[in-house]
Amino acid sequence: MVCLSPVGPARGRIRCCEDTLGRHHTRRWNPTSPELQFPELLLRASMPLPPPRPRRIILVRHGQSEGNVDEGAYTRVPDPRIGLTIRGWEEAEACGRRIRQLVSTGCDDWKVYFYVSPYRRTLETLRGLGKAFESERIAGVREEPRIREQDFGNFQDREKMRVEKEIRRRYGRFFYRFPNGESAADVYDRITGFRETLRADIDIGRFQPPGLRSPNMNIVLVSHGLTLRVFLMRWYKWTVEQFEGLNNFDNGGMLVMQTGEGGRYSLLVHHTEEELQAFGLTEDMLKDQLWQKTAKPGELNYNFMRNGQSFFTHFL
Repeated sequence: MVCLSPVGPARGRIRCCEDTLGRHHTRRWNPTSPELQFPELLLRASMPLPPPRPRRIILVRHGQSEGNVDEGAYTRVPDPRIGLTIRGWEEAEACGRRIRQLVSTGCDDWKVYFYVSPYRRTLETLRGLGKAFESERIAGVREEPRIREQDFGNFQDREKMRVEKEIRRRYGRFFYRFPNGESAADVYDRITGFRETLRADIDIGRFQPPGLRSPNMNIVLVSHGLTLRVFLMRWYKWTVEQFEGLNNFDNGGMLVMQTGEGGRYSLLVHHTEEELQAFGLTEDMLKDQLWQKTAKPGELNYNFMRNGQSFFTHFL
């Protein structure tokens, strides 16, 4: 509470509520003070600094699964119960070692926090990854159903599965919905909800242990090929056409979104242009990643018409 007491004909003295606690505090009354015109400035100044953003968001596709080597496995075993092959376990463990080397280089206070799809092959991949880390390096793990595999329907007929995938190829991977299943557009909708949860977790520092503010936290998403491509599409606001041009991750492969100079996540901090072109990024997408590499969170790229040329053909 703030009280005004008259001092002279034109000025007042501000008496703060703590005056009643013993010490008398005064300051000059200035009706043009920004803090009085915009009280939210006082609130902002009193708020603690936001927690540091995680250094990286690392996207990992599960290791080789039984369904990757034999599509007939889906006719015998429900998709969520398809497990890893021996090679898949080896890929998961090798990926864990690569992640550890990446996040531990040049720092001592690093940790990892995992989000994992509830499917058997991703849970097994997580266990393989985890062999590279001591318990004190793992800040937490959360099973997240929204990053599960695209639902292909209840396939029991192998020939019907082959026909449906051929129809999808001609129809378009993003919009085609499998009978009793999902399209990539459906996956996009649930990934949108997950992205908002992830951003909220980043903003409030959910990954930071109590009392710590380490800038060397790393998030690892253990998921599936199409789901991870849709996640990138949603995060970077890529178009359907740009999504259709992306290639799948290798089994046990990873893609790294790392903070650049300004604090935004860019694929170009860790990866080369050649690597991203092989993944399917176009020249416009690479230009945007270059901007992301130096921009700050909340900034807009006013010097680049985001995907505009593909919409307004009269500019061509």
